[in-house]
Amino acid sequence: MADYRINDLAQVSGVSVRDIRVYQDRGLLPPPTIKGRTGWYHDEHLLRLNLVSRMLERGYTFATISELLNAAHHGMTVEHVLRGSTRRGRFQSFRRAATITIAELRKSLGASDRTIALTEKIGLLVKDGAGFAVKNPELLEGAEVLVKGGVDVDVLLDRWVRVQSDLEDVAHSFVSIITERFVNESLLGMDDSQVDKISELIRQVRPLAHEIVDSTFAQALDREISNALGEVIKILETDTPDGAGPNGPEQD
Repeated sequence: MADYRINDLAQVSGVSVRDIRVYQDRGLLPPPTIKGRTGWYHDEHLLRLNLVSRMLERGYTFATISELLNAAHHGMTVEHVLRGSTRRGRFQSFRRAATITIAELRKSLGASDRTIALTEKIGLLVKDGAGFAVKNPELLEGAEVLVKGGVDVDVLLDRWVRVQSDLEDVAHSFVSIITERFVNESLLGMDDSQVDKISELIRQVRPLAHEIVDSTFAQALDREISNALGEVIKILETDTPDGAGPNGPEQD
């Protein structure tokens, strides 16, 4: 992955430093990674710049581009953007009720017995009498949006299980930084203060690992979203006249 200072990014992208700052201020470009006093940009920033430039050339406004990028980042559809609805999601009430029935699962997600078993395995739902306790309403609502868009819920949950397994390996790799260094037979000769120090080091792994995983995944996700949206724009460019948006030239 290439690293760029803002002047380097401007040179390789063909976008001026001023415009890069404008895109960043408007939320169209993720902020750089700050190391010392220098902001470093990466390949996902270059991809996003190219995408934004192409969308601007097609007549999209800053506001429209921002809405589409935010929608893609949060798994929303164009319908959600156009509707602009602020109504509460159908699962938001479960913050209070905290339960959902099997019938509701089958209706909203097309859930099979295997689907329900997977949701229990990953901890999204927990058996509660005749129904299930909803551990994360937002995730359940997001899954429903994808299912309505044509995504197979079992495929989605299988990916979730795979990511869960991968992240367990990641968690082990971070904690083992400490355990492999300190947790061995030498512990037998340590006093309580030394053991407490090692325990504190293990606890400190959590925020560090979380930040590394979160920032790395965010960069990777931005890169993949930009690539996917870029493919959509490429298809649109071959199907519509030059300079026209999907519904013709945009009016002032």
